Amino acid sequence: MDTNQYLEIFLEESEEHIESLNENLLQLEKNPEDSHIIDEIFRSAHTLKGMAATMGFENMTRLTHKMEDVLQEIRSNSIKVTSNLMDVLFKCIDALSSMTGIISESGNDSYDIENLIELLGTNNTKEEVAATNIENSKSLDNNNINVYEKDIIEKAASQGYKTYSIEVVIDKNCVMKSARAFIVFNTLDNLGDVVDSTPSVEDIEDEKFDDRFTVHLISKFEKDAIKSKLQSISEIKSINIEELLYSKEVKDNKKFETSNTSSDDHIKHSKTNKSVRVDIERLDNLMNLVSELIIIKTRLEGIESNDKNPDTVSTIEYLERITTNLHDAVMKVRMVPVERVFNRFPRMVRDLSRELNKKITLNMYGQDTEVDRTVIDEIGDPLVHLMRNSIDHGIETPEVRVKKGKPETGVINLKAYHEGNNVIIEVTDDGSGIDFEKVKRKAYEKGMLSDDEIDQLSNERLVKLLFEPGFSTSDKISDISGRGVGLDVVKNKIESLNGSIEVKTEVDKGTKFIIKLPLTLAIIQALLVMVGNEKYAFPLNSISEIVNKNKNEVHLVQGKEVVMYRGKVIPLIRLHNILDLKSNEDSDNFICVIIKKGDNLAACSVDELIGQQEIVIKPLGKYLSNVKIIAGATILGDGQVALIIDSNNLF
Repeated sequence: MDTNQYLEIFLEESEEHIESLNENLLQLEKNPEDSHIIDEIFRSAHTLKGMAATMGFENMTRLTHKMEDVLQEIRSNSIKVTSNLMDVLFKCIDALSSMTGIISESGNDSYDIENLIELLGTNNTKEEVAATNIENSKSLDNNNINVYEKDIIEKAASQGYKTYSIEVVIDKNCVMKSARAFIVFNTLDNLGDVVDSTPSVEDIEDEKFDDRFTVHLISKFEKDAIKSKLQSISEIKSINIEELLYSKEVKDNKKFETSNTSSDDHIKHSKTNKSVRVDIERLDNLMNLVSELIIIKTRLEGIESNDKNPDTVSTIEYLERITTNLHDAVMKVRMVPVERVFNRFPRMVRDLSRELNKKITLNMYGQDTEVDRTVIDEIGDPLVHLMRNSIDHGIETPEVRVKKGKPETGVINLKAYHEGNNVIIEVTDDGSGIDFEKVKRKAYEKGMLSDDEIDQLSNERLVKLLFEPGFSTSDKISDISGRGVGLDVVKNKIESLNGSIEVKTEVDKGTKFIIKLPLTLAIIQALLVMVGNEKYAFPLNSISEIVNKNKNEVHLVQGKEVVMYRGKVIPLIRLHNILDLKSNEDSDNFICVIIKKGDNLAACSVDELIGQQEIVIKPLGKYLSNVKIIAGATILGDGQVALIIDSNNLF
């Protein structure tokens, strides 16, 4: 069977299940007796096995099958959850993740799993006996329900769940029965828990069945809702659903009854999220079309100013409302929660704390904060670097923390929240803070500070040294926090996203990294200005204020121009000098755009203000990627091109 058409869906869903396995294993490590978590892990491993088997990936199928065996023994209390067992299961998850990457690149799952199979392996004879017992137990009672299932159904009924026997008949003309069955199982997994199937899941995966199979499902959904979901699957001929009712009056006899009808008075329709997977390239294309529409709208607004016809004015105003609503709708579709990035960190903290013999608690806040997908895709690596930095350099060992009068368990807080048109992400630890004397010493050794400078630099300036290329306070290179690369890679990546990063630190209290990022990188509000005879745009979120200055207010400090702004001395940036343009500004008075980067401010002189406008950012391309002070370009309503100033690189 040709499975290539399902490969992309397989990879997406595999990543989701692997992420779920990671999260639930972390929870299981904290609560080893929680049967609900064990069931969730078993369910994910089982689904992953079925998916891999359907796609023909034998290594992934073998590994998840062995994981299933171990998890089943945990469920039946044959073995206990130990730290060694957890380490093995985590290694299996890493292997599955690696296999997914290999499948994405090469289309096969060639990965050495023999060592993991051996670690997971149990006595073959014991497995065969257990398998025989399970097979025999299927005929212990009516409706092909074994005693083990009866206990589950009884427990489920006591918690308000219902159990259904579902017979699915597949169209005889279906050429890929196992793939169709996989879609059925996947749909049912989203509606509840499948506790049994006839024939077995393995036989269904291998297409060892005619045209029908039966499953037992535990769910809170009503029959009609389940049937509706299944009927939406193509090539399904018929579906028969019967509710299995547990009779409390004859509990000792383990009697179960089959119900063919249900009262409408007792039906509670559950609300489900209706969603559809969309290729991200289609969303990018849609965003580009909206961008072009905004450019045309801006051009029409220029025509409107010359046309006093009331119909023209009202039509363009209506178009503007529609365009704005369309833009907002597309943006919401592209928004994804930062949870997608945050979810990788609990596992990372767990592994690194064990490796470094540290005790660390990770708290995460604001995981539902939404950001544009392009930002999410880029912010992952900088956050990994900062988290590793906090674990390696920030948090002390338990012994050192106790000597300092701190709890032996360190705390890292990862927080996200919206602030205007920006998203703020904070990484905070309660560790040792930044040792400024060590920073001075390292900077002096690297030739970054002279003898005169070493005693004169403020802590604020020393913090900036941390972000210089090649600077690191590590005495030895390790694989933990960056192999001596330093924080410059973090700063460069964040600034390439039109964002900024600042640091707040206190010795023995901890360090906080604050990242500010725009919600989107595609369409922004900007201030258009004139410098010489050229038009330029400043992103509005980088502007603090616009002020007028007189030449008498300009002073020289260490040979550089500065001005006073709200009681602070800030640098004056002559934009026409940087851009190599002839200035048209008045010799006595000039306009200053006060730009900000974190807590730092600068005054940027311009010749003329044009006004605020919604603009579409177009990249400059790889040939101009080294032009640091230009973030991109935009097409204005009159067809002219205006360059977008990257204020982060002006100072």
